[in-house]
Amino acid sequence: MRRVSLLILAFGLSLPVAAQKVAIVMSGGAAKGLAHVGMLKALEENEIPIDYVAGTSMGGIVAGCYAAGMSPAQIEDIMLSDDLLRWVNGNLEDGYNYYYNKDDIQPSFVRLNLQLDTTFNINFNTSIANDVALNFAIAEKMAQPSAIARDNFDSLFVPLRVMASEIFTQQEVVLRKGNLGNALRATQTVPFFYTPIRIDGQYLFDGGVYNNFPVDVAESEFHPDVIIGCNVSTKIHNTYPTNEDDKLLSRSMLYLLMDKSNPASMPPGGIYLQPNLEGLSSLDFAKAKAIIDSGYNETIRKMPEIKNRIALRRTCEEVAARRNHFNNRAVPFLIDNVTVSDHNPHQESYINRLFQRKRRPMTFTDVKRGYYSLVSEDYFKSLYPSFSFNDQTNRFNFNLSKRPQNNFLVDFGGVIATRNISNLYLGLNYYTFNRLLTHISANFHTGSFYQSAQAKARIDFAGKARFYLEPEATFNNWNYIEGNDIVVKRSSATVLKRIDRKMGAMLGLPVGRQFRAGFEASYISNNDQYINTDVLVASDTLDELTLTGSRFSLNLSTNSLNRKQYASAGKYFYAGVDWFNLKEELLPGNTSTYSVGVPVTYQRQWIRGTVILEQYFRTGIYSSGYYVHATLSNQPLFSNYMGTLVNAPGFYPLQDSHTLILENFRAFNFVAGGWRNVFALRKKLDFRLEGYVFKAFESIVKGPNQEPQLSREIRQFNFAGTAGMVLHTTVGPVSFSVNYYDDPKVQWGVLLHVGFLLFNNHSLE
Repeated sequence: MRRVSLLILAFGLSLPVAAQKVAIVMSGGAAKGLAHVGMLKALEENEIPIDYVAGTSMGGIVAGCYAAGMSPAQIEDIMLSDDLLRWVNGNLEDGYNYYYNKDDIQPSFVRLNLQLDTTFNINFNTSIANDVALNFAIAEKMAQPSAIARDNFDSLFVPLRVMASEIFTQQEVVLRKGNLGNALRATQTVPFFYTPIRIDGQYLFDGGVYNNFPVDVAESEFHPDVIIGCNVSTKIHNTYPTNEDDKLLSRSMLYLLMDKSNPASMPPGGIYLQPNLEGLSSLDFAKAKAIIDSGYNETIRKMPEIKNRIALRRTCEEVAARRNHFNNRAVPFLIDNVTVSDHNPHQESYINRLFQRKRRPMTFTDVKRGYYSLVSEDYFKSLYPSFSFNDQTNRFNFNLSKRPQNNFLVDFGGVIATRNISNLYLGLNYYTFNRLLTHISANFHTGSFYQSAQAKARIDFAGKARFYLEPEATFNNWNYIEGNDIVVKRSSATVLKRIDRKMGAMLGLPVGRQFRAGFEASYISNNDQYINTDVLVASDTLDELTLTGSRFSLNLSTNSLNRKQYASAGKYFYAGVDWFNLKEELLPGNTSTYSVGVPVTYQRQWIRGTVILEQYFRTGIYSSGYYVHATLSNQPLFSNYMGTLVNAPGFYPLQDSHTLILENFRAFNFVAGGWRNVFALRKKLDFRLEGYVFKAFESIVKGPNQEPQLSREIRQFNFAGTAGMVLHTTVGPVSFSVNYYDDPKVQWGVLLHVGFLLFNNHSLE
């Protein structure tokens, strides 16, 4: 009888254990939230059941991935992949960097995104992150699970709750249903960093603003027997951090915005995990492996307590079978329609034409290509993508919704240097969009060496044949004077003033995803003033060489370099053919052998072909690359040597080459190239070592009476090289270099500059 009583007692005690339900709560913490992946991994390996998940911000992302039917190993693979860093940094996937919409490179380092309405009121968009790739990745990966669950978070692989915040009424929002991708995107919308999205008519922000550790939500929503809470948010101190306040001050805005994760919120019997993340920050996505391991190690350390509190076990095989059963309910990822909300019919028609729907239904790849083709244009980066499931057709729709639109962009930039080439840059960009997309831009450079004003209006046409028309007017002014650097004093000066005017139009067409073809017709009016000797005296008058006429160009180009200047990855390609028909008029000064003040006039015509290649190959911290430039032309000699030299094609291998008149690196026909070595000493600090060789098929030399002559010296080669350090900062590169040119007037030089040393091309380049 006693044995029977013990059996009954044991059975009675086992009933609540067998019925135990376990909820996992994951806090926000940006990159530190990746520790939750390690926690899930350790729990499944030790057969701890997971019945519910709830999370905020990165905790919500990890919880959502788990509820969507991903195993901890699959989530870890995503978090350790290059894809994660690309999404976080706003970089597009290789093969989807559409070059067609890329603007010309300018020396800007900061952009203000503004909204300009019809009454000329300006609103400032405070979002600083590019979320184009992140939005699409979340939409893609959550589309199928959301369809399986019919947008009910209780019908996912495990029930899910995700936290968001509505900041206007200052309250938390618990997301229980709807589009799963939208919920995960909303929960990590850190204010001032990401642009919010609208759910059920409300713009929602990061759930961490009001509830960063939603233990209370897991209790009230799921009523679990046991809660395991993992907190990775240690940003707020219970006492003032006296010895750390200076270091922490830079993160004060993040502290202000995010709610405190309070361990005391854990219920009695709950299990609290606090991974050791000392030395790791919320932005350390590159250290994902270490962060995931910290979550795993903390969970293993607490495993005796977890197993003591939770007696029920669920084998890995059981979990895998349930997960496979859920995922096998997915339907083929076919898309019937592309819908565009909050746009007029003309705008919808324009956007739809970019998807070029030649077949129905569309595949996911069709939609992905169309999306990235669309958002490669800055104006459309505010569009938010999502997939919705249609029960009647058993297929998906792809939806693009409008967020606050930036139609007025202001760029600031420039360079400060140890020579007289310092410069300030301002760029203004305005967009109008109805039947066509029009991008009106104006940019200005100002400095003692270089001044410029340029106006463009790019008009995009979307149809069976996609193309753009871009009228342009450019004014450039260069003033080459003695430019001694901080070490080397030059014995002679280059006295040259150049005024360059161009008006024309470009017709551009996409060639695949990576290339752009252009046809340009322009009118040129240039004026060069110079002396024909090495020494200028006060009584000298300058020669004036005027070139007026037309230029027609046909070119093909692509650019995937990772930086505007001092690249270390990617490639650049340009191939072009130009035809010139120019009138040359020389008004001689008193240093000329021609009669002073008596004009000399000729009509000049020539054809020129140019190919430029640049490509890098990375191996660990070392990146190497080649740079090749070849030019062939039948350009004629001009009236005198200096006028011929400055208007001949040039080779510009180093960062300051455009600021110098290098006699030995200019020719009508040449081939040149070199090798670039980049050593990444630290994350943003490079050491660069570069060497180049220039070979002119016919060198331009000065005759006895200042007349230009061609020399076919086969054995003559000219060399250039540089060695220096480059620190990549938010205001552009900080570069210190020692440069060498095999040139009579310019050989050794030392240059320090902060910012981008970039200028508009001369009208003959």
